Amino acid sequence: MEITPASLVDACGGADNLRRVLRHQGKIIIELIELERVNQETLSISTIDHSLRQITLAHPVNQSTLTALGRLIDHNLREQAAPCYASTSKTDFHRPTWHISPPQGLLNDPNGFIYFQGHYHLFYQWYPFACEHKDKFWVHLISPDGVQWHSAPLGLTPSDWYDSHGVFSGHAMVINDALWLYYTGNTRIGPERLRQTTQCVARSTDGIHFEKLGPVIDAPPAGVTEHIRDPKVIYDGEHYRMLLGAQREDKIGRLAQYSSIDGLHWRYDGLSGDSFGDHGYMWECPDLFPLNDQWLCILCPQGSTAPTPDHHVPHHNGYAKATLEADGIKLDDWQILDHGFDFYAPQTAQTPDNKRMLIAWMGLPDEVDQPSQSAGWLHQLTCPRELRWENGQIYQRPATALQRLRGPQQLLVIRTESDATSVDLGTKQFELSTSLPIPKSGQYTLYFHSRSGIASHATSTEPSGCALIIDGNNRTLTLDRSTSLATAGDTRRCIHLPEQLEELPLQVLADTSSLEFFISNGQWTMTSRYFSATDATFLAVTRDHHDVPLPKEIDWYALKKASVG
Repeated sequence: MEITPASLVDACGGADNLRRVLRHQGKIIIELIELERVNQETLSISTIDHSLRQITLAHPVNQSTLTALGRLIDHNLREQAAPCYASTSKTDFHRPTWHISPPQGLLNDPNGFIYFQGHYHLFYQWYPFACEHKDKFWVHLISPDGVQWHSAPLGLTPSDWYDSHGVFSGHAMVINDALWLYYTGNTRIGPERLRQTTQCVARSTDGIHFEKLGPVIDAPPAGVTEHIRDPKVIYDGEHYRMLLGAQREDKIGRLAQYSSIDGLHWRYDGLSGDSFGDHGYMWECPDLFPLNDQWLCILCPQGSTAPTPDHHVPHHNGYAKATLEADGIKLDDWQILDHGFDFYAPQTAQTPDNKRMLIAWMGLPDEVDQPSQSAGWLHQLTCPRELRWENGQIYQRPATALQRLRGPQQLLVIRTESDATSVDLGTKQFELSTSLPIPKSGQYTLYFHSRSGIASHATSTEPSGCALIIDGNNRTLTLDRSTSLATAGDTRRCIHLPEQLEELPLQVLADTSSLEFFISNGQWTMTSRYFSATDATFLAVTRDHHDVPLPKEIDWYALKKASVG
């Protein structure tokens, strides 16, 4: 016996009582707001789970009915999230002024970053109702330049049987003049939270309103666990290729590869990445693109070997050279992409002038203990960065459009006759550039600190700032945020400097609760969330003895607020 959408909704207590629809082993499971509203006399139920408020139907439900239920749940979710999405006026002293942050709730991976119909489109994963990782939505932002963003209607909600526990990460493609969003649908079954994973697509002709087409890959391939996600799709001139971060059944991370003629029907082509051996237990968030005729693949391996002793968390980022072959993709030459604390799930887009722009999540999985929680929001995205392929590696530089945020240029002259110089910049939102001499011995420090902080980082005893330390004895550049306000994650990260270098060009972009360092013209970057007191507007330069050379001057600009919501 089949049942119509209207009669099923009535038997479930009305459209406003629908919370979630699931499909498992041919059975349809409906999660409700209130079980008591179910009319069991008109609805054939095989089981009831009171703890999860779920009923399993004893009769079949066709696809059109499932789609109709999904649209009703989508309406409910949009109404519930609307007050959270509109609360852009909610601020606190950690809120960034020119980075993208959520109006409230938790933000994580950027998604669907693309240039389409004259504008940049960017989505990000969002849980609106609390600062925790739960059923993810996709927020949709649109920009003319990648810097000034305005909110579009919510892109996707976790409304359907294949994504009801989260619209997980993915990318965007333009196919036949329409914007296609490829993403991973996540569902969890029963109290054991059995994971079910599908790869799905939604499509829009106007770039605003999206129609879900459902799963295009409905199960993992043989030998791969349900940890397979984050589709990246490219067109190689002959057919479409999809890359997925994946985990083999022996808990080794790999890339799963698929191919398609039309973007809807996909053939599994195998796994790639064996050249890296045991390089973590899961690979996430792949991206694939060319720079100067060199194909590159960005990955976020989990559980891979830490690049330095200070790196204790299991989440990493990097990239490899990629060779596109007829039967797959070959990877070699692994390199770190960002050496800081908070950089994950980067996505790139091709600009109208054929450059490559990158935006990443300024956060890491599992790290939610941050001071902004008290104001009801968590995490932000990095600044947009332009990528170049130079000297066999990726260089990252702040997007040129960010210069529109600059105030008047100012010059800070360092008193080289003194061992400590401190100045109040009067703002936490700034850009500075200088050249850092690398001493033959000894060290000096650029210290971002509060009025009450002690300028010398080595003797600081109060939470007061963040330090960039240039050590000539060990030839290292170390970022140390151990004296900032408490936050989850590591507190020190280090870059070892080549022997031939004598100085380091440095550019720093600061916002209320973040610091982004571009070192040696973007050869290295270090990205960090940085929470500090309201008066942490001071910059100090200190050295451990008088023979250590210091930077002579620093150019800097106060940065104006950008529209980011």
